[in-house]
Amino acid sequence: MGIYGRHVRPRLHKLVLNDRLTGEVRARVCAGLTGDVLEIGYGAGLNQPYLPPEVTGVWAVEPSATALRLSQERRDASPIPVVVAGDDAQALPFPDDRFDAALCTWVLCGVPDAGTALAEVARVLRPGGSLHFVEHGLAPDADVVRRQRRGNRINRAVAGCVLDNDVAGFLATSPLTVTRMKSWYEPRAPRVSGYMYEGRATA
Repeated sequence: MGIYGRHVRPRLHKLVLNDRLTGEVRARVCAGLTGDVLEIGYGAGLNQPYLPPEVTGVWAVEPSATALRLSQERRDASPIPVVVAGDDAQALPFPDDRFDAALCTWVLCGVPDAGTALAEVARVLRPGGSLHFVEHGLAPDADVVRRQRRGNRINRAVAGCVLDNDVAGFLATSPLTVTRMKSWYEPRAPRVSGYMYEGRATA
């Protein structure tokens, strides 16, 4: 990973996914989280202010040292402790049944093997524990899908992720059981990157 990937891209993610644009969605996704929470793709800590007081701690999995530095102010301001505890969602360094809940927001599109990451999340969740998620991904319209696939190469280079991530498919084939999911085009985003999947899945 070069200078752009290490230092510029995390700042781009923080800018594009700022509170003004994503705060309402983050508040919905974080609602109901309790106990010890695993967050894959912790990033710049943009979910931290939206965590309910019932959360006793967050174990952050994040590969970018720059993103973690950018998260410091939010971590310092939060009453909920954060443990930086890994850098690869595909190989989580935790025992089985460790967490009460998990959190994943706009992350799976950038994980090389999203299926493996979801299997790892299922492994470390206690039975009945839930994954709260929102992701962008594969659109339902053929013309948008064609544009997503044409745009993947440049989007990988700029944003580090794919546009046509099959979120529903990955969840359906994972050990998790989807209990709630809705999808929509985010009106403030381009359609190629703005088809959202939001919901919960249990272990």
